[in-house]
Amino acid sequence: MDANRPRIDEDSNHCLVTDVRLKRTIRDYFLNNGFDGKAGSDGDIFIRDEEGKPVTGKKRGDAYKDDKEFKSKFIDVRLFGGVSAVEKKKFNFTGPVQFGMGRSLHPVKENFIKGTGAFATKEGAEQRTFREEYNITYGLIGFHGIINENAAKHTDLQKSDVDYLLKGMWHGTKDLISRSKKGHMPRLLVKIDYQPGFYIGDLLELLTLDIKNGKEANQIEDVSDFVVNVSLLNKVIQKHLDKIISVSVEKDDRLELNQSITNAKSLNLT
Repeated sequence: MDANRPRIDEDSNHCLVTDVRLKRTIRDYFLNNGFDGKAGSDGDIFIRDEEGKPVTGKKRGDAYKDDKEFKSKFIDVRLFGGVSAVEKKKFNFTGPVQFGMGRSLHPVKENFIKGTGAFATKEGAEQRTFREEYNITYGLIGFHGIINENAAKHTDLQKSDVDYLLKGMWHGTKDLISRSKKGHMPRLLVKIDYQPGFYIGDLLELLTLDIKNGKEANQIEDVSDFVVNVSLLNKVIQKHLDKIISVSVEKDDRLELNQSITNAKSLNLT
């Protein structure tokens, strides 16, 4: 019941989105862009659905012969890790890519919608159904993630895998077309490469919104209603420049920042 209702934190009224949803978005992008397991493809994904249902571990177990092929064949195993529980092929790899819970950068307004739908059961006959659903007016949802260099060695993660990951995050978000996800657009992607042993932490905590048009935070309806303030992020980057290898950014044209991100180069995903 209410399975598709937005998750909203009762204390902050911020919308929450699981990392599972983001990984599903990325995997769907992979599946539609060369990682479908067919002859001549770039590879496959381990976690997948067929006819709307998850493929069982036994059936997926027939797709690889050992732990080496388990990693070499499945891009999502190299990125997110995976568990093989098939007889004589039991192994577990922790994924180098880990995402925290996604959350909106502002309080959101939840809406309850009642509607009707109609469908034909046979020629000349029509049945009507009633539906109830929840959504939010607008949400700027942010995810923080890390790529652990030590875990990457165990899954044989390649630079090209990370490139596909970034494309999956950006373009996969654009490809979301279900009713509950209509209009999703990627707005900002920031990737920071650190010197070994250094890590700033959750970058989302360094971003705030400056609300425009005389609105309250929970009245945001469009990306034009706010400016993303990156002043604190820039301050932290500037402080640790000697421990940072590179800062890479992809930004949607409609998103406004209060200033350019320090030392940023373009990811060129578009």
